[in-house]
Amino acid sequence: MYRLAYRIYRLWTGLLRWVTRRFTPAGRALLGGLVVAAIAGVDVEVSLTHQLFCLLLAVLLVALLGSIGFQARFAAERILPRFGSVGLPLSYHLVLRNESGRFQKGLLVMDELADHRPTLAEFTAQIQADDRQIGSFRLTKAPQKMPRDVGKVKEAEVPALPPGGETEVMLELLPLRRGVVRFTGLSVGRPDPLGLYKAQRRQPLPGTVLILPKRYFIPALALPGTHKYQQGGVALAASIGESEEFVSLRDYRPGDPLRRIHWKSWAKAGKPIVKEYQDEFFVRHALVLDTFSDAPDSRRFEEAVSVAASFACAVETQESLLDLLFVGAQAYCFTVGRGVAHTEQMLEVLAGVRACLDRPFEDLRDLVLNHAGLVSGCILVLLQWDDPRQELVRRLKLLQVPLRVLVVAEEGQAGKIEPGLMRDQPGVFQVLETGKVEEGLARLGGGA
Repeated sequence: MYRLAYRIYRLWTGLLRWVTRRFTPAGRALLGGLVVAAIAGVDVEVSLTHQLFCLLLAVLLVALLGSIGFQARFAAERILPRFGSVGLPLSYHLVLRNESGRFQKGLLVMDELADHRPTLAEFTAQIQADDRQIGSFRLTKAPQKMPRDVGKVKEAEVPALPPGGETEVMLELLPLRRGVVRFTGLSVGRPDPLGLYKAQRRQPLPGTVLILPKRYFIPALALPGTHKYQQGGVALAASIGESEEFVSLRDYRPGDPLRRIHWKSWAKAGKPIVKEYQDEFFVRHALVLDTFSDAPDSRRFEEAVSVAASFACAVETQESLLDLLFVGAQAYCFTVGRGVAHTEQMLEVLAGVRACLDRPFEDLRDLVLNHAGLVSGCILVLLQWDDPRQELVRRLKLLQVPLRVLVVAEEGQAGKIEPGLMRDQPGVFQVLETGKVEEGLARLGGGA
């Protein structure tokens, strides 16, 4: 049953994609009229609709015949930026060169994106997730947000090109999903004289651009926690070595290791001089992202990633560290701040995060609890407020880790979620509804 539904879905979306690329808006209107006339013209006694169908069909055939003579050769180079962001138009340049011996005018160019429609397994998982909420399977019901378009590219007009001529065209991509957007090629076309159907020449032209998660404004917050001693300094705290923070130079003392001798100063002073280090006290926060979603493509999960990305941009990391903790194929901890890494790199990580479907929530619980002794405070972005997640919060409170808890809920479900064990700290417990996340984050304030 699911396999049949998937085949129908693939066939229908593939047909829509072909019609959209090949026909102009006027041509698509003609196709719609042709279908309506064909249905109404089944009764041949209704001569008017039958004649209308024949007329529209004749016009369509003329348009198809008028596009046969299009012949052209082009060379192209796409100049892409490194990043884009979900929901923000991304402009980029395309250099197009006419390699045919003919003068070309009236051309249209459109970039082609890789096919991001779901696999059979993803399609089935999404339907089953929807069924758990709605109650029964129906063949005509497609999973929400399918096809999963990663973006939309606007068609652009190309200036007239003489033989061997070159021009630069500005194209615009509207990213709809985070992750890697893959370009497969481009199509250069020209509408027929009636302006209904576009003859096209396709050219392979691969390329990629990384789309970062959507971010929301977060007001200035007094985040949980204070300065905390980090044995070994920033380098050890970030797990990239055991060097400490350099403080000053001083005279050698018996027992000082040779690796701390400052040879240049010894040469100048004529006596052993060593480098002195000390451990540091600084703020280190954990940003915990709950990836345990029963649907691989749920809007709630995407909103949770956006909330995490918003906090990653809002937390000041010049004088502190921020650890991103989540579970994917394995447990991950990614640290930014104080020269360890930049926020931009954390956003790149979040751009590639996927829902975890085959691991238990206990993996995230263990990761967070093992990390709790290092951090000054913890920001939890959760997808549910069930017993396992409340147990994680309870154990963190027993460890006296300052918390800020955000639960992302489906639209209209916020009022059904009780604070539970966070009732004694209402200022740091927030339920965010999908579709209203920005408004919810704007109301954040205060600290633990």
